[in-house]
Amino acid sequence: MKVFGIDPGSERTGYGCVESDGGRHRLVACGAIVTPPRLGFPAQLLRIHQQLAALLAEHRPDCVAVESVFFAANVRSALKLGHARGVALLAAVEAGYTCAEYTPAEVKRAVVGYGRAEKRQVQEMVKLLLGLPEVPTPHDAADALAVAICHLHSQGPAVVAEHVRATRSAPKSWRDYRPPGE
Repeated sequence: MKVFGIDPGSERTGYGCVESDGGRHRLVACGAIVTPPRLGFPAQLLRIHQQLAALLAEHRPDCVAVESVFFAANVRSALKLGHARGVALLAAVEAGYTCAEYTPAEVKRAVVGYGRAEKRQVQEMVKLLLGLPEVPTPHDAADALAVAICHLHSQGPAVVAEHVRATRSAPKSWRDYRPPGE
């Protein structure tokens, strides 16, 4: 199962794609979409949408997981974060993906085992779970990977393994289809 995680932000939106067979997780891609403030807010939202749409088309995940808004320093930043989140959800839904949303506490609980873990602890667990030599950078990418891992863990290993089996055994073309019993 391949999950595309998104950590929305108006100036930097993290993304991370993780593939799992139900037992082991593997990094597919991660990074951040950076939008300079000089662009203006509408142009920033457009860039986030376009780049997420391109990344989703490139990686073709099974589903998308997005971190939900939890805390913002002030009302203005909360509104901007909400807009960026909406654009991320729009890109996923436009591409035909189902979306799951997780609070930061749910992500921390699923990745670290403690809902009030510190950011550094989450980053270290992402590194360990994906077998990476170092913590993914920037931190927005590590957060997005944590969201993807949270979704995989919330599905449970049996569900992920069954999904993998079902997609591997499904015919890729009508020419490959054989009715049961043949």
